[in-house]
Amino acid sequence: MKLHLLFILLLAASSSAFAKDDITKELMTSGGKTRVYYLYVPSTVKAAAPLIVMLHGSNRTGVNLVEKWKDYAKKEGIILAGPDATNLAGWGSPQDGPDFLHDLVEQLKSKYPINPRRVYLFGHSAGASFALHMSLMESQYFAATAIHAGALNQEGMDLIPLAKRKIPISIQVGDSDEFFPVKVVRATRDALKNAEIPVELVEIKDHDHWYYDKASTFNQTAWEFLKKYELQSDPLYQKYKWDQ
Repeated sequence: MKLHLLFILLLAASSSAFAKDDITKELMTSGGKTRVYYLYVPSTVKAAAPLIVMLHGSNRTGVNLVEKWKDYAKKEGIILAGPDATNLAGWGSPQDGPDFLHDLVEQLKSKYPINPRRVYLFGHSAGASFALHMSLMESQYFAATAIHAGALNQEGMDLIPLAKRKIPISIQVGDSDEFFPVKVVRATRDALKNAEIPVELVEIKDHDHWYYDKASTFNQTAWEFLKKYELQSDPLYQKYKWDQ
């Protein structure tokens, strides 16, 4: 335990030494393929820092979420990682997760002072729905999830029994969202609740699908939810076999 703490402290010292408060574009190899992600390590980072993995919307890239979280992350000492989907039009399994997200998190944990029990997911739109999928499949690996404008389709509903842990989930949606109507999002909430998964639904008055103009408000709501949760034991990663 002492060696583990020393390792985290040394990582914190080295991380803060080269943190530039800039978002950097990074490359990594996962599944034999080169993948892109955007990283932000604030100068305010301390030992046992939280990490949020951010999943972008359709036809966006990881930087579009990271840049909207940057100022808040600096204030709170949060490390951010925004990977690109294989196809920027949307996320899919198995090419984008959970193995890829696991590879990304484990690589970051080896370089930065991340608390392995405080790794979270955040997603918008297509990334929000995929974050829900990953939460159910890897409920013992991610501590909690917050999304803006997303829901489970029938395929996603079928994943609910896979959740070995009742992972906390927060959903924000506009009452005028044209892609994820409130009725559909409420059905997702109800299905999760029926499985005894703790879920918070925030319905935003006079708001549509657009995230970016009011991102700071949505991000604060998301972080106030996420920061309350931490895994009670070291993370467990679930491997899956995929049909070829």
